[in-house]
Amino acid sequence: MFGSNARTRDDNLPVPRTLGPFRDCTSNQAIAFAELSKPKHAGLIEDSLKEALKLASRFRDIDYIELAVDIAMVKLALKILPHIHGHVHIQTNPNYSYSTEKTIANAFRIVQIFKYLDLGIETTRRVCIKIPSTWEGLMACRTLEMAGVRTLATTLFTFEQAALAAEVGCTYIAPYVNQLKVHFEPGFVDPQKLLPLCVSVQAYYEAIGARTAVLPASLTSTDEIFALAGAHHITISPGLLRQLSTPVSGPVTASLFDSELPYLEPKLISYVNDEAGYRGAFGRADNGAGVTKLTQAIIIFNSMQEKLIELFTAQQEMLFRK
Repeated sequence: MFGSNARTRDDNLPVPRTLGPFRDCTSNQAIAFAELSKPKHAGLIEDSLKEALKLASRFRDIDYIELAVDIAMVKLALKILPHIHGHVHIQTNPNYSYSTEKTIANAFRIVQIFKYLDLGIETTRRVCIKIPSTWEGLMACRTLEMAGVRTLATTLFTFEQAALAAEVGCTYIAPYVNQLKVHFEPGFVDPQKLLPLCVSVQAYYEAIGARTAVLPASLTSTDEIFALAGAHHITISPGLLRQLSTPVSGPVTASLFDSELPYLEPKLISYVNDEAGYRGAFGRADNGAGVTKLTQAIIIFNSMQEKLIELFTAQQEMLFRK
């Protein structure tokens, strides 16, 4: 899967042409900010602000600038859509991570923007909404999947989150092999990479017949990719894809999927009607590490959302001066 740091950007378009084909392409607020900060996208931001004015009467529940950010993220996704198979992934506003209602509204808004900008798009087949794996986010996934909107449970760090994600019917989950801060804090190395979690969750899904696919994300090396060979999908950045395209000298890391795994009884773990039980189990997972990592990831994405708002506000002020 063409993903994690694919960044839905123009200068990555040669990657699917030369190294593909790829199934999906991911995005998030950090990727969008890195791309939209480039001067060449000033026109895209301006167009998004103008489109937001046109659509403001349809979406009275959110700020005009926030709407323009959603539109710009969709525009970036549409640029790369013709060059991949499958879905483009758009992440909901992380500020809504603890609100089921606002997350659902945001997801439907993104789908409507896709349809507004591309009348011919088959959103069920080509659009997937990424939602942080809080209890509230996963309950939003449940509603969206029942409505035909494909979802991916992102920022996932524990087996408990994965079990609930399958129970609510998520199309994908994205276990973060490394904590999100590994991409933002120079020199930080995750002391507990979650490679084994990806293997155990996939085995569990296969044992219970879940339709949810495992899509590991936040990888930092080709060794991690080799260790996960056998996963349903893998999110790989353009830099790592290029490394994989070159000849390998010497032995490569063995896949964890080739190791002997204990037999799993096909027993469904159910949390969907037990919020208190889920919160307790999730809070205890890895001695609370899952909660810490999830909170940290949401904080980072919140800061990226705020940077996007600041970027668009500055562009709006420039337009008013013209």
